[in-house]
Amino acid sequence: MKQHEFIWGPRSLSFWMAALISIGITFIGIRYSLSPINSSRDFGLSLPNDNTALYGSIKGIRDIFSGLTLAYLLYARELRATFFIFLFATFIPIVDAYVVYQANGFNNMPAFLIHSCTALYGMITVFLLRNDIRR
Repeated sequence: MKQHEFIWGPRSLSFWMAALISIGITFIGIRYSLSPINSSRDFGLSLPNDNTALYGSIKGIRDIFSGLTLAYLLYARELRATFFIFLFATFIPIVDAYVVYQANGFNNMPAFLIHSCTALYGMITVFLLRNDIRR
């Protein structure tokens, strides 16, 4: 009986979960670049004026870079690289949730939950990617 070789790609749930994050973080980066003050408020931290809005623009270009880098890894079907990038990047929403909590306590629960749920989503994606590596 011939076994089928596993080829990671669009037939894998982990691929689509990673693709959703790639699209999402690219969109967030574009939004931050175009509207840093509104985006930072939705993030859970308010920027007080236009001068500090430049920090939002810096975050925007970094998010765009992260999203496009991940998109390339998906396009190239680089399973191991995608796994490690996701493993390390999962710390970002964990720290984001902590920073939002430090700034607001639980007064901005929607922002705190968005970051926390993103971290959980990342952990699930890492688990699925790891399972695909073992195939």
